[in-house]
Amino acid sequence: MEHRTRRLRAALAETDLPGLLVGAPVNRRYLSGFTASYGWLLITRTNAFVLTDSRYLIQAGREAPGFAARQIINPGKTLPELVLELCQEFGLDRLAFEAGHTTVADHGRLAAGLGDAVALEPTEGLVEELRMVKDEAEIAVMRRAIAITDGVMEAVVPQLRPEHTERQAVWLFEQALRKAGAEGPSFPIIVAAGSNAALPHHRPGDDLLGEGQTIIIDMGAHIDGYNADLTRTVVLGQPDERFWAIYNTVLEAEQRAIAEVRPGVRAHEVDAIARDLITAAGHGNHFGHGTGHGIGMNLHEAPFLRWTTPGGTSIPLETGMISSVEPGIYIEGWGGVRIEDLVLVTDDGCVILSQAVKLSG
Repeated sequence: MEHRTRRLRAALAETDLPGLLVGAPVNRRYLSGFTASYGWLLITRTNAFVLTDSRYLIQAGREAPGFAARQIINPGKTLPELVLELCQEFGLDRLAFEAGHTTVADHGRLAAGLGDAVALEPTEGLVEELRMVKDEAEIAVMRRAIAITDGVMEAVVPQLRPEHTERQAVWLFEQALRKAGAEGPSFPIIVAAGSNAALPHHRPGDDLLGEGQTIIIDMGAHIDGYNADLTRTVVLGQPDERFWAIYNTVLEAEQRAIAEVRPGVRAHEVDAIARDLITAAGHGNHFGHGTGHGIGMNLHEAPFLRWTTPGGTSIPLETGMISSVEPGIYIEGWGGVRIEDLVLVTDDGCVILSQAVKLSG
């Protein structure tokens, strides 16, 4: 974890900020390893603290050995009082906070507690920018999560039957994920059959999987704070010609977009490869979401492979980023097709991390 706090301190120095109060649980875990449900980090140019209550002090010492633990005592020493005490101890008259993760109520309490002694300065994306590029330990965990996800997809799909409901299929996938070593699914598993597959984020219900219709399956394993994400579209029985035409269009769009992934290419340029192909096939109005998203401790995080406003741009891809590539076509009343793999940006291109088989025909 030490290299992560060093990188954050470099970012603080670049933005002339003396310290940062971190409240977002995912950012707190990323920087310190502290996993409890309650607590904050206070990181300055020279010191780092976990601020939490008595329930988690021992846990903080075990999980975040590079951070000094300071106790919030309610009643007695509230978070604002503790933050003020530390700022005065280390001579801070300004303190940055995560504007995107701080409620109006929390900000009000902090501001009232700090008074005129410490000025609160909003900042956004400092930790998120660090998290975009994965280190070796993160990549190793994600490879494990992805391997479990691949194995479960290949093991469970052959077990599916037309008489299964979407909800029953979800349960088969979730059981298999846990038996394979996942802590649980990365997100509520999607199984969308027939016309339901026209809804990219359909909530599974009691509709039958049936025969000869599209079934979108979207799921992933969650391990050690990190997520996998995989989508396959299958058919029980014999697909018709319309299915194959749409499926092969999506598959080609995905493959061409993946071939574009490399350092220096901007995120929206990858999206354009898939989107232009789908549009040329007559389905531009049937592809409404971005081509992909970064993934790691959050299921959806930067970089986002999506369009920009006219004349706009997006961030360039960097070695170490992990992103999904998942174009789709969704047609109301018929169904949909989505194919998703995770890729790791390398020095000279990318590596496809997802290996679960796809349909061919």
